[in-house]
Formats: sequence, structure tokens, C-alpha cells
Amino acid sequence: MSAWSRARDAALYAIGHGYAVFPLGINKIPAIRSPHEKGHACRGECGQPGHGVHDATTDPAYARQLFSLATGARGYGIACGGKFIGLDLDRKNGVDGVASLNQLADKHGCAIPPTLTVCTPSGGYHLWLTIPDGVTVPNSAGRLGPGIDIRGTGGYLVGPGSQGRTGRYELHPTRGQADLLPAPAELIQLMLPTPIPRPTRQYVPTGDKAGAALDGLVNVVLGAPDGTRNDRLYWAAAKAWAHVMDGHMAACDAEAALVEAAVRRGLAEAEAIRTIASARRSAA
Repeated sequence: MSAWSRARDAALYAIGHGYAVFPLGINKIPAIRSPHEKGHACRGECGQPGHGVHDATTDPAYARQLFSLATGARGYGIACGGKFIGLDLDRKNGVDGVASLNQLADKHGCAIPPTLTVCTPSGGYHLWLTIPDGVTVPNSAGRLGPGIDIRGTGGYLVGPGSQGRTGRYELHPTRGQADLLPAPAELIQLMLPTPIPRPTRQYVPTGDKAGAALDGLVNVVLGAPDGTRNDRLYWAAAKAWAHVMDGHMAACDAEAALVEAAVRRGLAEAEAIRTIASARRSAA
């Protein structure tokens, strides 16, 4: 049996266990070339294959179609995120991710469960762990410690049965097809990004015309009833950009004040920035 056939069959086996898969080349990168120019932002919305982990599927028929397009595939990726994450423990170049994880567990008083484990060609391991509903763990490299990479939302692990350039990925010889066990709560907490405290801003009328106008727009956002916050922010931003284009208000002051007001009213900062930017484009 060819390496391509072994990879395809292993991927289909993984689908049978509920995992979403997509084909990988021998260098552990997606095997289907992107249909877009470099720098695109598409994550598969175009409907074409070639979007890496965003091609991942639990549909056997579509997986076969992906592999038929990836004649150079020698492995497959398993999409992480949702209820499932992976710890990639490297053991190479003088770094021992297993030792780092054990030290971390000892320091924080938690035990690493004997969950499903994949042996990697470098002598390291991939530990597959479950996380609670509603928890989003981001990808990171070395954040937990030397040789420890986290494969969370938007990431993937190389599936067992894949062929890498330096060897094969195989299930742990004693654990085999073990059940996925929960990640310790202490470990999950360490995986999550540290919240950045935001200084509160007190809006005090400045007395000048521009300041009074901006204060009024800020109060519109702060006083928005639930269900109207984004609409009120857009309206206030459009008014503010009109003042900016007339030369009556500084752009940096308008944007900072409206973002701060929107966050205080309960909108996510990224969402507020997008709404304000959209109002700016319309005003222009």
C-alpha cells in the first residue's frame, strides 16, 4: 500500500471516531495549494478546497475528494478547537517538552492524565485532551514552557498513521486508542491569555465646541439600550467622522473616545473598532 493510501485510510478511520481531517504533505503542511493569491483572508468561504485546517471535514465522501486532489499527501491533519486540544511536546535540539510539562504539573499541583497519546518521529508526544464547553484555547508556541506548543482553536495535530520526513506518527504503544481525558483545570488556566486591564476613562466636558460635540456622541453610545448598542455606535461614529473631515475634531480623539465608550457599554473592543471603521468608510 502506498503512503498516500495509508494516509487516506487513516484519515477516514479518524473520521469514524468523530475527528475532522484534511490532507498533509510530508512536511506536515496542507497538501492542497491555495486557490488565492498570497495574503488572502479567505477561510473557505469561497467554497473551494485549499484552505488548510479550514478544509477539515467529518464527511468521508468529502475527505476522499480532498485526498483525490492531494496526490502528494503523506499524512493528514486533525483540526483542534471546540472540545479538543493538543499539547505538542518536542524532544529535540536540547529541549525536552515532556520534562517541561512535568515540571509545570509539579509546580501547580496537577496530574497529567493518561490520555490518547501519539508518538512523533522526534521522540516527542502529542497529548490529546478535552476542555469544557465554552472555553476557547488559543494556539501558542513555548508559552507554557520550553518545548510545549498548544494546538487549540484554528490549529491542528498530525494524525497517527501519517508519514513525516523523518518518520511516522504512531499511537503510543501501551495506551493505544485510549479515550481522550480532560485537561487539568490548572493547566487550562495557564493556557488562556492573561486579561489586559483597561484604564477607565472619565468623560469630562472640555468646554470647547469640538469637545462638547464629542462628549455628546460619547453619551449617545453610553446611553444606548440593549439591542441598539452597535447601531448607536455606528451613528455616533458617522457624526464624529463628519466633524473630523470638516476639520473640527481630531481623528485620534474621536476614535479613542468612541471605542472606550463602546467597551464600557459592553461591546467587544474588536467589534467596536470594526463598526467605527465601517462608519469612517461610509463617511469618506
